[in-house]
Amino acid sequence: MNNKIHNLVSDAESKKYATDAGRIMHAKLQSVRLGPTPAGDADLIEKIMSAGDELKSFFGPDSKSEVPIAGFVNGRFISRRIDRLAVDDAHKTIRILDYKTDTDAQKFREKYVAQIHEYVALMKQIYPEYNVHGYILWLHNWQLESI
Repeated sequence: MNNKIHNLVSDAESKKYATDAGRIMHAKLQSVRLGPTPAGDADLIEKIMSAGDELKSFFGPDSKSEVPIAGFVNGRFISRRIDRLAVDDAHKTIRILDYKTDTDAQKFREKYVAQIHEYVALMKQIYPEYNVHGYILWLHNWQLESI
């Protein structure tokens, strides 16, 4: 019995730590801006700069962070926030980025992919003439995955 209680407490502490770490990382990433005068956490800016042009474009001066979005997808009302949004009106392209702090990318992958598909579906309702693409940035290894 004591072992079960210990495991429950340990699991709860792990989840709280992961949630807190994710919230802190999201807040830091929210403030990052690249451009002539970069802003935000210097270590994160360095990681983003070294990760490649595709990721850098999500943090450009015209990008948006924590963008609220709501609507119906498959008859179900959804209200969420997009971590990072880059709209390119000249090329009629929208790119959505969602950060994930999980160290096991497969554990909740199906759920995360469904979330990105919902974001894409909602954005297509708002911008029907645009191509919309979704991405996940796995923060444990800074890998950008196109969904």
